[in-house]
Amino acid sequence: MRFFLPLMRRTSVLVVLFLVVSVPSGLAAEPDDVAARPADPQLRELMDQVWDFELREDPLLATDVGDSRGQDRLASHRSEDYERRDQQRKRFLEALGRIDVDQLDPEDRVDADLLRLRLQRARTDYELGMHLMPINNREGFHISFPELPRLMNPDSEQDFDNYVARLNDFPRLVDEQIDLMTAGIEAGLVQPAVIMRDSANQAKAHVVDDPETSLLLQNISEQSIEKLGDPRWRAIRPRVIDAIRESVIPAYRRFAEFLSETYVPACRGSIAARALPGGKRLYQEQIRAFTTLDLTPEELHQQGKRENARIRTEMQAIIQRVEFQGDLPAFLEHLRTDPKFYAETPEQLLKEVAYILKQVDGRLPELFGVLPRIPYGIREVPAYVAPQTTSAYYWPPATDGSRGGFYYVNTYNLSARPLYQLQALSFHEAVPGHHLQLALQAELEGLHPIRRQSNFTAFIEGWALYSEKLGSELGFYKDPYQDFGRLSMEAWRASRLVVDTGIHALGWTRQQAIDYMKENTALSEHNIVAEVDRYIGWPGQALGYKVGEMFISDLRRQAESELGETFDVRRFHDVVLSSGSIPLPTLQQKVRSYLDAAKRELDGSG
Repeated sequence: MRFFLPLMRRTSVLVVLFLVVSVPSGLAAEPDDVAARPADPQLRELMDQVWDFELREDPLLATDVGDSRGQDRLASHRSEDYERRDQQRKRFLEALGRIDVDQLDPEDRVDADLLRLRLQRARTDYELGMHLMPINNREGFHISFPELPRLMNPDSEQDFDNYVARLNDFPRLVDEQIDLMTAGIEAGLVQPAVIMRDSANQAKAHVVDDPETSLLLQNISEQSIEKLGDPRWRAIRPRVIDAIRESVIPAYRRFAEFLSETYVPACRGSIAARALPGGKRLYQEQIRAFTTLDLTPEELHQQGKRENARIRTEMQAIIQRVEFQGDLPAFLEHLRTDPKFYAETPEQLLKEVAYILKQVDGRLPELFGVLPRIPYGIREVPAYVAPQTTSAYYWPPATDGSRGGFYYVNTYNLSARPLYQLQALSFHEAVPGHHLQLALQAELEGLHPIRRQSNFTAFIEGWALYSEKLGSELGFYKDPYQDFGRLSMEAWRASRLVVDTGIHALGWTRQQAIDYMKENTALSEHNIVAEVDRYIGWPGQALGYKVGEMFISDLRRQAESELGETFDVRRFHDVVLSSGSIPLPTLQQKVRSYLDAAKRELDGSG
């Protein structure tokens, strides 16, 4: 379960590049929009310079935030581009070092800390050579590019001119990716062979005989065409088809051949990040990036085992409640194989999801004082990526309000999509999870775009996992099987702490990781294999979920303990979400300030 955003965005906290994984980036950096924050003029000027740099370097970021520059091109990904960007980030960090952070007000210090982390992580990724591994089995430019029409949402002649220009720029992008991956082969920075076995087919899926069936045409919305008008669409449509036929399809064919003939044969037999050049440091840096905390693999591994032991006790209580005759492994097998727990058609699965979310929408004011204005919808995961991806993911809204958020549900292989997990899954991906948090972040006022664009996995995914538990407070999980589904989802995330560190630091085999997941979760074998392969190809990312959830839960327990009967859950949640995605230590400081202020109010009233 992930959240997705603009195609081929280069985010500093990711292991792989050109992914659709990111965070809402906020509105374009108009001067009036950023005048209030940061308050310090020197810091504000530096952040404006960094933001301008990122918009110039990443035209798709500019598209997402409504900035007009570079709309007819894709970003450049030559080796010299990465070197140039790294040197510019070095200069930005030097400029930041000349600012006396201790003299800034608290919110400006948050801005400065986030800016430093953003720049340092990008530099660390470059130093470790992560740009030489731009794809894995689930993410990459070749997977995300067909979503370009949905990102651009073209509805004018100029928009479509830009869209056609970007289609025609795709071959150049592919050639640059091939060059990077070839350099990765030479440097020993390649993905494990076991997870890349289907990668060529992912590219071949877009080598269509008829360009009119291409998703790059099919994903253009009817609303866009209607707004353009039929006469102009009849003139533009052939140009789109020609660009797909002459540029996109040949480029995908070339990339598929490169994958099958060159890259996959050169992929490594090992699965651990520590097997890469500088692998021990690489994995530790990924832990730090994805959790925002200084934790060791061994600490995380044991933490995951302790959480699973607690969850197992709660699972046993449910097994007794439903009077199942058998132990936990037998109950898990029952859940995996009994047809009553699975939808018969994709339509049934989607209707179940819609019904759950329609119920929860009306209950949100019980737990939140501030709710987002931006709506969300439900879509099926695209067929070309569904076999390799997880049960669901979330695509945040356009920050200019032109597109709502979307909760993508995987309807491939329905026997792997249990109905008893739908409540927890939907709370995570939509509300009160990803959509509520990310839409609120997109609507925050008075923040610099860089602050609004922050994307800390431990916060975002930690909040979404914490939101699964909120279902109980909203009156859900009354069915014991649904509650077991929630526990299984939590065990899934606890198991990630064990399996991710086991694979990348402690010498675990792929089969060992699969067996552990089968023993400790109710996931289907199909999902377990897909998940383990995800952890292999994306070291450290899966750690952020459980680490973030435990951190937020601990902060809530602390607030409840200190405030007693005066604790207001709506106020607590509003405080947690009030600054967007921030590092966990920064969140801890914000909650501490809230508690101190609340206790001062109590003392004053007394």
